[in-house]
Amino acid sequence: MSRTLVLLRHGKSDYPLGVPDHERPLNNRGRRQAALAGDWIRDDGLTVDAVLCSTAERTRQTLERTDIDAPTEYVSAIYGCTPDELFETIRVYAPHDASTLLVVGHFPGMPDTALTLDPAGSIDEFPTSAYAVVKVGVEWDRIGLDVDPDASLTSLRIPR
Repeated sequence: MSRTLVLLRHGKSDYPLGVPDHERPLNNRGRRQAALAGDWIRDDGLTVDAVLCSTAERTRQTLERTDIDAPTEYVSAIYGCTPDELFETIRVYAPHDASTLLVVGHFPGMPDTALTLDPAGSIDEFPTSAYAVVKVGVEWDRIGLDVDPDASLTSLRIPR
């Protein structure tokens, strides 16, 4: 069964004085970017079945602004994760029957994960609110464990 993994970097965040990194909110541009990313995801014909989202404030706000309505798990391990850590998170939390999974996270975890699945893929930049769409040919509980010859980066979109 072919599955679709959408890796979305959070929108542009603000840097309020005295606010820890994990609690930084989106700024006005980030709120606009996140809404546009949600529109583009829908325009691309992607129907999200489930969401895994970092617990950071800016990722939570990004997801809210996308207006994507799907069952969501907020997972602290996505904050600052490596591809291997993200694969483990997906194996644990992704619903088995989800065809399209959206992960809302951070740089460099989102682009590094896309390139780990498809090393031949091309990602020149991955700014805020960018998302990569990766087709995978394994079940969510096997992602990152087996070499997936069917994995391919099908698109990288930068909502601006």
